[in-house]
Amino acid sequence: MVKYVIGLGVAAFVAISPPSQAGQLSYVPYCTPVVVQGRSRDGIASWYGKECQGNETASGEFFNKDALTAAHPDLPFGTTVRVTNLKNRRSLILRINDRGPNVPGRLLDVSRAAARLLGFSGEGIALVRIEVLRFPHDSRSQVACPGARAFAMN
Repeated sequence: MVKYVIGLGVAAFVAISPPSQAGQLSYVPYCTPVVVQGRSRDGIASWYGKECQGNETASGEFFNKDALTAAHPDLPFGTTVRVTNLKNRRSLILRINDRGPNVPGRLLDVSRAAARLLGFSGEGIALVRIEVLRFPHDSRSQVACPGARAFAMN
């Protein structure tokens, strides 16, 4: 009898609940966790070049489209990363000197030269793996931004 009453209660609750919105798309904010040294993270990389040439980056350097640099949302400036294009397996070592990308769902922005060498300058984006090789000497923490959290990666 108790099971019957509980079943009726659940049925009543389901009947009065608002309809599901599972089929509707909604915006989910994208958060990029900090990559831990020696671990990797896969994601979408894009590139930027001519339109930013000579502009000041978030680190205070002037952007050079022909340098081997990248923008990441929270790795410390000066961090050295290995970026591997997972489609063609080309790999390159880059230095983080800017913040970005400014597009939700993207993990990294690389310079035009880096995109060329990694083999995705024509496509504009690529699935890449980034691995932190070395944090800058003056970095006392692996977490670049206040409130950012470090996660163990694959």
